[in-house]
This record gives sequence, C-alpha cells and structure tokens, in this order.
Amino acid sequence: MAREHWIWKWPAVMIIAVSGKGVPPSQFSVRVFVFRSLPMGSTSKSVVDLIEASSGVHFSGFHMDSLEQGVKEMELTTASATEELHKQPFVIGVAGGAASGKTTVCDLIIQQLHDQRVVLVNQDSFYHNLTEEELTQVHDYNFDHPDAFDTEQLLCVMEKLRHGQAVDIPNYDLKSYKNNVFPARRVNPSDVILLEGILIFHDQRVRDLMNMKIFVDTDADVRLARRIRRDTVEKSRDIGTVLDQYSKFVKPAFDDFILPTKKYADIIIPRGGDNHVAIDLIVQHIRTKLGQHDLCKIYPNLYVIHSTFQIRGMHTLIRDAQTTKHDFVFYADRLIRLVVEHGLGHLPFTEKQVITPTGSVYTGVDFCKRLCGVSVIRSGESMENALRACCKGIKIGKILIHREGDNGQQLIYEKLPSDISERHVLLLDPILGTGNSAVQAISLLLRKGVPESNIIFLNLISAPQGVHVVCKSFPRIKIVTSEIEMGLNNDFRVIPGMGEFGDRYFGTDDDDQQVVAPSQ
Repeated sequence: MAREHWIWKWPAVMIIAVSGKGVPPSQFSVRVFVFRSLPMGSTSKSVVDLIEASSGVHFSGFHMDSLEQGVKEMELTTASATEELHKQPFVIGVAGGAASGKTTVCDLIIQQLHDQRVVLVNQDSFYHNLTEEELTQVHDYNFDHPDAFDTEQLLCVMEKLRHGQAVDIPNYDLKSYKNNVFPARRVNPSDVILLEGILIFHDQRVRDLMNMKIFVDTDADVRLARRIRRDTVEKSRDIGTVLDQYSKFVKPAFDDFILPTKKYADIIIPRGGDNHVAIDLIVQHIRTKLGQHDLCKIYPNLYVIHSTFQIRGMHTLIRDAQTTKHDFVFYADRLIRLVVEHGLGHLPFTEKQVITPTGSVYTGVDFCKRLCGVSVIRSGESMENALRACCKGIKIGKILIHREGDNGQQLIYEKLPSDISERHVLLLDPILGTGNSAVQAISLLLRKGVPESNIIFLNLISAPQGVHVVCKSFPRIKIVTSEIEMGLNNDFRVIPGMGEFGDRYFGTDDDDQQVVAPSQ
C-alpha cells in the first residue's frame, strides 16, 4: 500500500513523495503537481482528488536514487510543458455596465503592455444581424439582452486564437445593424487577449476561457451621464430617445443580467479608468504570469527587450575587452538600433487604414508626430545616429552632466528644443548605473515642462540600483534597456559592464588601462 508524504506545498505547486512498505527513502517516487489554481478545500482532499480536480500540468517519475538522470528528465518535461503553456495566451475578461469605462481600462492595460502582443476583442462585434422584421421595430430591440449576441461565433473565434490561429472578427455596423457592411478585422495570435463587453461573464463557457476576470464598477449616475454625452454628440441622437432607451432596456438589463455577473469577477475596479493603482496592479500580475524579468514585476514602466542568441552574441562582443574599436562600434550600433526601435514602440499612436497595392484594406497605426531626442553628453551621443535613422529630421537636444566623486552630479550645459514641453522625449544614455545623472537629466526635463509620462529613457544596460532610483523617483517614465546587469561594485561601477562606453565608442580609451564601466 503506497503512502503519501507531503514534502512541500505552496500556491499552485505541490511536491509529493510516494513510498511503499520496505522501500528505502532513496527509492521514493517524487511527483510534482502544478495547478493553475488549487481547488477549494484542497488541504482536506486526497492526492487523487487533487489530481483529478487540477487543470494544470503534472510532472512525475523523478527518483532520488538516480538524481542526475531524474533532474534531466524533469528539465525536459518542464521545458516541454512550459513551451506548451506559453502557446496559450493570457485571456482577460473585462465586464461592466454600458459607459462604465471598460474600453478605457483596456486601453490603459494595452499601453502598459506595449512589449507584449496584445489584442482587444469586443463583444459588440458579435451582435446578431437583425432580420427585416426586427429592423422595422429597431427601437424596440433590446441590444443589452444576452440573446442579442452571437455567443457561438465568439466562442469559435476565441478557440482559434487560443490555439494560435489568426481570425477575422466582424465589424458590426450600428447604423445598418449588420456585420457584413465593413471588412472584417484580421486578428493574429497574441500573448494577451482582452475580451471586453457588458455581458462577457454571462455565459459560463466564455468565463471558462479567462485567466483573469475584471469588473469595472462605476456609479449609475456617471454611466448615464456618459451615455447621454456619447449618444447625443457622437451618434446625434435625441436626448429624449436616449433616456427612453435607458429606462426601457439599459437599466433593467443591467439589474437583471450584468450586475449579477459581478460575483464572478476576480478583480473589481471602482471608478474605471481613473483608478490607476488598480490598473498598475493588474498589469504587474499579468507581467508576472508572462514571466518577465524580476525587476519588471516590480516596475511596470521598465521594459527589457526580448533576448535572443543574436542579442546575447552582440553583448558578448561589445563586453569583451579585446574587441577592436571597429567591431565595438558596429555591434553597439546594432544593439542601439534595437533599443531605439523598441522605445519608439511605446509612443502613443492613432489607428490608420490604408489601401494596399492589392486593393485590400490594412488597419495599422500612424506614427507620433511631436517627438525629440535628448542625449546625455558624451556617451549618449553614440545613440543619436540610430535615432536619426529611425526618425527622419528629428530634433535632438544635449545635456552635459559632470560627475563629482562617486555620487555627486552637477549640470554643466543644456541645449534643448524651445517647444520640448509639447513633445515626447527619448532620453539617450547607454549605461544606467547609480541613476544619479539620470535623475539630474530627468529633473531638468520636468523643469522645462515635459510631462513625466512623456519621457522614455533608452539605454543598453541597466544596473538594478539605477533602475530602483529612477523608477521610484519618476514612476511614470518608461525605461527601455537590452539587459539588466548584476549590479555595482564598491567603486560604483557597473558589473559586468562594458567599459568606458564613450571612450571605446569614440576611440579615446587608453589601451594600457584596465577596462571598467563607470556609473552614469
């Protein structure tokens, strides 16, 4: 008869040793169970019940008498399971009453997850086409009732997206009440899917697809005021018609169908898009689930570009003290270009549709127009060419900060565009060390009237100490870097670092001196 021994248990993970009579501990079979979430009352259930209740991945077959082989098997199994899990997108359901701020919440989440592939799927796209008879009495049609939506089509679309297939989502026309008037919107597989709608929690089959469920809870008077403003201004409707529809359909549907689904929410956000704290917490949780760098879990405004063997290879070359100036500049420029391109991806955008040479409609985005760069002399000047290559004719300002001792910083010179307060600013400095010079530069930009949220700080490498200093001092700026360093040594120099960046890039380094990385 096998006996179960609880070795360790923490949320979502259990390690269990199963032994038999007369079996020495070295022959125990160790099994690891990873649950998406532990079932309620799991502490009182048997292992078999827990396994059956789990929807997660099971790892087993590791024996303590063959530790090395077992570890290899575990690593292979874990890698395979992790790869499989990563193919599944993180699905977030966002529900709430009409005009509660659901779309604003989704937009804010998308903005903070720029380094992830995120798509928005609206329940409004899945309204049924109205019949000729229904069209004659459209003012008596209840668009807030569950039967108004084609849930089967929504489930079909979500199933394809979850399995890595591109889908065409209909564009429902609220004037003709048909979904075939405009071309369908092509949506590709993504890391995160935001599923938004007033009744998105109503059907259990849809709820079961979600990893996180958010309910946007906004006061009824606020929702009514927003609805009146939206329908009268944007849709040119008569205020009497709006109020009649609200009292006849919208409010009863909210009380009967929408509000009862609030109990299914994992997170309830009061005040909708105005609740930045709640949205920041949600984004942090999503990043944790997506396996971001540890610092990225703490600071949602820190973005580390996805590492590949190409990027690691280029870092290896520019960190090597024996690399020639020509090779150092060549590979540093390649890395800088990647960082600049990634940073540009965090700028605000507007949707734009164009006609391709094939006559098809492509829905894309239009670039941000009001933009400038600011380089911290002199290392930051190495990043200017990459920025100019990406943004034709961009204005670039200069800041010179003198380092006095280990931590003291003094602003010596600045030359910035006169209208910089009206622009988004890309701050250029390849190394973030202690963060002192970065604080000086950012503080200057703020004094010049640049909003904190309009600043994106671009660098090649960042020390954790500098990240802490900058992110805590300026929680709304964005930092984009290619790698996080181990830290700073006793001389406040970045390790492992890449040397005196400016000297190596511009060819003014002393070959007889040891290569060390200064703290910027």
